[in-house]
Amino acid sequence: METGVQQQAGERLIRILAFTLVVSVMSATMFNIVLPEIRAEFQLSLPQVSWVTSAFLLIYAIGTVIYGKLADIYKLKNLLTFGLIFFAFGSMIGLTAQAYWMVLLGRILQGVGAAVVPATAGIIPVRYFPQESRGRALGISMTGLAIGGAIGPIIATLLVSVVHWRWLFCMPLLTLLALPYYRKYLDDEHGKADNIDWLGGGLLAGTAALLLLAITNKAWVPAVGCLVLFIMFMARIRLAVNPFIRLELFCNKSYSLVLTFAFLTTGIGYSLAFLSPQLLSQVNHLAPGLVGFTLVPAAVTTAILGRKAGKLADEKGNPRLFYTASALLLTCFVLLSSFAGISPVYVAIFLIFGNVGQSFMMIALSNTISRSLPKEQTGVGMGLLATLNFIAGAVSAGVYSTTVDQGASSGWNAVNSHPNAFAYSNIYLVLAILHVMILLLYYYQFGRVERRRKTA
Repeated sequence: METGVQQQAGERLIRILAFTLVVSVMSATMFNIVLPEIRAEFQLSLPQVSWVTSAFLLIYAIGTVIYGKLADIYKLKNLLTFGLIFFAFGSMIGLTAQAYWMVLLGRILQGVGAAVVPATAGIIPVRYFPQESRGRALGISMTGLAIGGAIGPIIATLLVSVVHWRWLFCMPLLTLLALPYYRKYLDDEHGKADNIDWLGGGLLAGTAALLLLAITNKAWVPAVGCLVLFIMFMARIRLAVNPFIRLELFCNKSYSLVLTFAFLTTGIGYSLAFLSPQLLSQVNHLAPGLVGFTLVPAAVTTAILGRKAGKLADEKGNPRLFYTASALLLTCFVLLSSFAGISPVYVAIFLIFGNVGQSFMMIALSNTISRSLPKEQTGVGMGLLATLNFIAGAVSAGVYSTTVDQGASSGWNAVNSHPNAFAYSNIYLVLAILHVMILLLYYYQFGRVERRRKTA
């Protein structure tokens, strides 16, 4: 495909992708609002009903890297067709569910199909945009993520106020509107027709699944199983002729380093999505609906500035965007640590710095990773990034929830004087310190290299 035609297709595809991401993210989060209603209708325990969300996210995380690997071999348009149709099929199962097992089956099938979306979000910017304009494309993708995260809980609240909660299953049907455009603008290219190492893929999926289960349930049995499968997976990629993930991918120093930075910064940034609603609910005593509206300004600002962040990366380089993101995140964490428990209006303002910073951070790191991957490993490399982001969120959520439950008798930040917010204040202060350490490590590994390159 000629470069000009490919770029025109890329411009159309990235906007269609942003729309698909909005719907996908909404579907992942909006069921959190109706868990109490589902629990009451089917007379479930809290651990049982939590699988409505957990099952979807578990399969969503594992499926992302599998779809990424498949995209290195098969046509992306065919994978998207399968995924979006399966997404809609799961929605129809859930919409007609009369028993809890059908609700759960619908969510599982939704996860199987929806996992193609984050995998595609990492592949299209790499395949259809040159390095000098890839940041802008990633910025548009992040805009879709921000919008979906912002309006998902609000639309769910409005929808269940007038109709039954089962109608939330209808939302993914909107992705079918995008399917003809994907079929039209995605080219017919595909990678080398290799045999897929399904055993290696199964071991990787099992490792990720057991790790997530061990974290969310705080259980030792799946943790031990995770370790065993991980050892088997590492042995498999060393011994197999054509492993699911080639060993040289991890031998790529640049890729491995940025993957590590992405895992750490995602875990730190997840505090904004996980702790902020709890802070507003437990300390400020806001109703769930008001909590959702408090988070909207940050998400809207993130969506507006997403494209500008991508342009900054394209024009000034990824390190400049990383430093900008770090400054915004540090500002947010210092403010939240110092003034946790203050009026929700100020918290909403603080979160603007954090959410925008986290979005900028992911654009910078995703762009850096995409440049370090050979074309034949783009799918699995970007898919692995998305999967590790999910795992980072699960790990950090377990740490944050345990810390908040234990509470704190005193605050480490002398500025903060709200006794009910000491635990949150302490967490945000620690996260600020950790982020300074990551910033220094990033400068040591990448900033000096970039500076030398420009002065050469």
